[in-house]
Amino acid sequence: MPTTPEFHETNEHDEELAGLDVLDSPTTQRRKWWPVLWPKLAAIAIGLSLWQLVVWSGWKPEYALPGPASVFSTLWELLLDGTVFSASWVTLQRAIIGYGLALIIGVVIGALIVQSKILRSAFGSFITGLQTMPSIAWFPLAILLFQISEQAILFVVVLGAAPAIANGLISGADAIPPTILRAGRVLGARRFNYFRYVILPGAMPGFAAGTKQGWSFAWRSLMAGELLVIIAKKQSIGALLTINRSLSDATGMIAWMIVILVIGILADALIFSRFERAVLQRWGLANS
Repeated sequence: MPTTPEFHETNEHDEELAGLDVLDSPTTQRRKWWPVLWPKLAAIAIGLSLWQLVVWSGWKPEYALPGPASVFSTLWELLLDGTVFSASWVTLQRAIIGYGLALIIGVVIGALIVQSKILRSAFGSFITGLQTMPSIAWFPLAILLFQISEQAILFVVVLGAAPAIANGLISGADAIPPTILRAGRVLGARRFNYFRYVILPGAMPGFAAGTKQGWSFAWRSLMAGELLVIIAKKQSIGALLTINRSLSDATGMIAWMIVILVIGILADALIFSRFERAVLQRWGLANS
């Protein structure tokens, strides 16, 4: 069958549209690893260079401020003998338990407050005040109540993280359009079902940000707790950091500070940032 010019033009138009569809497909928008990795590597290189320049400037003697080479040499030895892994496991167990309790408490408190104007008026500002209170201020009370124990550390971790999680849920609920809330009421959602099917899905972007912020508060509270509450036969990161400080071993002390920084970054990058990004994409608030 002979082809006509109109048939050729239609085929060419369809091919152009197909090409545009391919450009818009998720596979072509998938990020390459190198454009994401190189800014991080550049930031690390700049940070290490500035550190070395400060050491070379002679601002402090090297026994007080060692250079990157000696610190990473010590860190490598700690990795080889397994000290980093054993101490990190003790600390991460506390972090998981403390953050898990804070997540449960924060969600329960946030759920009660977003559904009650009386509770919002009574305790809304109080929760914000708890969030702004420094974690270190809770330790005298924690030690008085629980002595030198695991419970004292977990007490402060929960108090540090739960208000941030609750506030994230509350702020997320405040951002829900009123029409969605009214629609849920009209369709018969009440109490738990109203929270489960209306408030929680609508508040999820704010809640995801609150979980991420709650983790940062929990991690800082845990590190403060391990520096102050040292439990016998439990060699945690904070305990080893305190020991190195007592021995005036600046190299070992900075090595453990790097371990704390790396664990915090990995937890955020592998868990909380991914969760937040997935929620934002699911709710249409970020590019895929």
